[in-house]
Amino acid sequence: MNRIVRLLAATSAWVAVTGCGGDGGGSRGGDDEFRVALLTSGPVSDAGWYAGAYDGLMMVRDSMRARVSHQQTRTPAEFDEAFRAYGTDGYDLVFAHGFEYQDAAERAAEQFPDMTIVVSGGGRVRDNLVPLIFRLEEASYLAGMMAGGMSESGIVGMVGGVEIPPAQGTFRAFEAGAWAIDPDIEVLEAFIGNWDDVGAAKEAAVAQLRRGADVLIHNTDAASFGVFQAVREAVEAGDRAWAIGMNRDQNNIAAEVTLGSAVIKIPQAFLEAARAWETGGLRGAPLYPGSGDGVIEFVVNPAVRRRLPPELLQRLTTASAEIRAGTRNVPRVPFVEGESVN
Repeated sequence: MNRIVRLLAATSAWVAVTGCGGDGGGSRGGDDEFRVALLTSGPVSDAGWYAGAYDGLMMVRDSMRARVSHQQTRTPAEFDEAFRAYGTDGYDLVFAHGFEYQDAAERAAEQFPDMTIVVSGGGRVRDNLVPLIFRLEEASYLAGMMAGGMSESGIVGMVGGVEIPPAQGTFRAFEAGAWAIDPDIEVLEAFIGNWDDVGAAKEAAVAQLRRGADVLIHNTDAASFGVFQAVREAVEAGDRAWAIGMNRDQNNIAAEVTLGSAVIKIPQAFLEAARAWETGGLRGAPLYPGSGDGVIEFVVNPAVRRRLPPELLQRLTTASAEIRAGTRNVPRVPFVEGESVN
């Protein structure tokens, strides 16, 4: 049946959203439902990476009359189990939101050729296995420029979760942005080994602050709260310090100490991927949403904008336009098999 007809017929279909550890959507009720699932390995209450993915699932549900399901899966065995459940239940499209899913996704793509799997930050391409590579480094470069321009100590810091290519890419771009403002600035780097340990992230942030860093960025998930907490406590103790958010607009988490956020508009990217699937255009090639697509941007925190040097803001505006036009080089780390990066 034509996909448009199927989607229109689904307007009266039951919409199922399962929570953490959901049941995978139940048995398939016929060929008139567009079924979309989301897998996350962390909580969608993180105000960042996972929350944006869940918002994307809801946008697909509301915009495309899809039946949707979400599961939080923490181990490789759970990854495999969830993919099998969705494949058996006839799901059309599964968003596996994280680099960690790619091995299980590859196995599931072979087992269920009629199910398309989109892996955020993935590195492998098959006919029904599609990496979704967010060009977040375009925003983290601008974040680096902001950090370089606002640092008084000449030291800035980066706190990451797991040292994988997507996280490394954002940090290499952040460094380059900071050095574009001040070639002599020192950049500290720490990875805590997971995405959600708030205590470990706070400890790493405190260590960098004690070494003189006065601007910190993170690339974590729920652990980001530890970085914001460390910066806020440093300021309350009389030190000068700033934080920068990542993955989502986090400017309101600690608004008084946050310069801005390197933002992925994950919901928009998910919706565009789902629409590409609908038209048959989501097969065999990675997706690369970036600032030119309106998916990636650096958002200055309006609560502190008056405290920022106008000349620095103008430099960020100019650099942003140059990145979109392709006239400013931003360092990139290859994610996908066979990908060449200039």
